[in-house]
Amino acid sequence: MAAFSGLLVSNPSFSINSLQYEKELLDSAFKRSTKNTREKEVKKVLRFKYPIEYELNPTEIDKGVQWLTLRLKNTGSVTLKRLDVELHSLDTFPLTPLFLPYGTGHYIGELKPDEEREEVFRVNATGAAEVYVTIIAREDGKKFWWESGFTHISVSEEKAELERLVVLSHPYTTIGKTLSAEATVKGFRKGTGLKLEFWVETPSGKFEEQAKINIKELSAGEEARYTAEFTPQETGHYTIHAYLSDEWIRIGHKTDSIYAQKE
Repeated sequence: MAAFSGLLVSNPSFSINSLQYEKELLDSAFKRSTKNTREKEVKKVLRFKYPIEYELNPTEIDKGVQWLTLRLKNTGSVTLKRLDVELHSLDTFPLTPLFLPYGTGHYIGELKPDEEREEVFRVNATGAAEVYVTIIAREDGKKFWWESGFTHISVSEEKAELERLVVLSHPYTTIGKTLSAEATVKGFRKGTGLKLEFWVETPSGKFEEQAKINIKELSAGEEARYTAEFTPQETGHYTIHAYLSDEWIRIGHKTDSIYAQKE
């Protein structure tokens, strides 16, 4: 007995592998997603890295499965052919590009000079992350590779964001010298339950907790700075991690690094 024997097909000539099916599936999913996303006044930022002018919107989304729209324009003088366009997340824990019917990216047959295209990407978001776009194509018969800058995607329900982490030292320091790492947290809306953790990854591979801090209640737009100290005891590269959590859910992660050596 064939699987899904009770499935009724009103149009026998309509194949689930057809381009029409793919287009209608994407259109339908995109419409359902936008119904569940609150309308926001989005400040569009036009970005440029030769020969591509691009926009990625919205830069603020709700939690869950959402859609990002990428607009591309070829500002060069040569037609780009066989474009493989992919969206990537620097941190796939809070924000992950999801599979479309034929992968996570889009194929564009060609993009002529001054021609524009829009493509949509489906993502699953639980927190903020930096994303970027890559394009592999052919230009004048030669291989062409392009990578965008980072675009910050924030999540509207978050109480706060881990803006930055800085080790208050020169990139090179000496063994035995105590250093401070400073993390900046910015509030989006009032709420409790935020925690900040500092960890240090040593040259020998150990991952050591340095501090765990309960964050005070922050007003919208308010910034607070928190520090933790550590003392390098061996030669080599140290990576300092800061994690911001809302209860048990991680909503922010930043890193910085230094190199410790003997005097």
